[in-house]
Amino acid sequence: MKILYALILNFLFLSLNSFGQYYPDVEWERKSAKSLKMDQTLLDSAVSIASQYENSVNKDLRIAIMEAFAREPYLEILGEVRERGGPAGLVIKDGYIIAEWGDIERVDMTFSVAKSYLSTVAGLALDRNLIHNINDKASKYVWDGTFDGAHNQKITWDHLLTQSSDWSGQQFGLYDWADRPPREGGIDEWRARTLYEPGTHYKYNDVRVNVLAYSLLQVWRKSLPQVLKDEIMDPIGASTTWRWLGYHNSYVNVDGLQVQSVSGGGHFGGGIFINSLDHARFGLLFLRNGKWNDQQLISENWVKQVQRSSEAKSDYGYLWWNNSQGGWEGVSKEVYYAAGFGGNYIIIDEANDLVVVTRWIDNSKIDDVMRLVQMSIK
Repeated sequence: MKILYALILNFLFLSLNSFGQYYPDVEWERKSAKSLKMDQTLLDSAVSIASQYENSVNKDLRIAIMEAFAREPYLEILGEVRERGGPAGLVIKDGYIIAEWGDIERVDMTFSVAKSYLSTVAGLALDRNLIHNINDKASKYVWDGTFDGAHNQKITWDHLLTQSSDWSGQQFGLYDWADRPPREGGIDEWRARTLYEPGTHYKYNDVRVNVLAYSLLQVWRKSLPQVLKDEIMDPIGASTTWRWLGYHNSYVNVDGLQVQSVSGGGHFGGGIFINSLDHARFGLLFLRNGKWNDQQLISENWVKQVQRSSEAKSDYGYLWWNNSQGGWEGVSKEVYYAAGFGGNYIIIDEANDLVVVTRWIDNSKIDDVMRLVQMSIK
């Protein structure tokens, strides 16, 4: 009887806790820092840093890309690029907007933050049993030659999601070895390099992330932006202004239809173009462990999995970063985040019920912003 009573109490507690959480409707409610027992001065200082310390990348992002990756052979912009705006962002506490700066409705490129959206589409495929196990070999699902060869046949979904596959090949005219090559050597050496055993070596590489996006397209058998829209963005009330784009040459035949295979970043153009408010909704979904109101949009298990450190890199999970190694000084190690070129971030702090979105911040200042926001919570 005591056990039954305890179970009932626990159920009621969880239910009340869930019902008590705020989720924004079309209009997002704003509250003052004081009403949530936060220190306004410290919060204002965080906002001041985020808005005043702008990233140095050229506002013409076509130029910024060419400058950042000038060392890469055969570098070519294959997807859409647009000029960026200025610093912008929001702080969300207990689900409410408590601070904002810049043009939070401006649609901008977000570069590698797109990888965390791509990770979500992979998680949905696992939830729907389209992928049976994260450790399954990708070649079991994609048999068109993408994973042919002694090395590539070993690659699993886990390896692709942790950027530890060392996939070797060319996709949409882009060679894996030409993406962020080492400073030593030349084309012949890079091509003939020794491949690392999948799962043992982390390497940030957009070509391989795009291989993951292509592989998920083969699994879903429909456009990944459509999957994201139907399963995530529409249910959380995102705007209709966001776009997820690939390259002019990345259209593939899917059951007789030409579908664009999208990019997991903006390295070669394309990727996700989105405003700060939609980023914040996406972040709040993860803060709420995949739940939105009374709907479990993505499993809580997946939300937990993306935060875990991978074997190949301790501060990187399934296309999400984490602060487990204390890289952001003075910021709690439980924080995890999506990050993209040019100072784009979606930061999740479950312990403090926080989401912080920043656009075009000087990367060296992001830990200062987070430290001050966390300090503002009394």
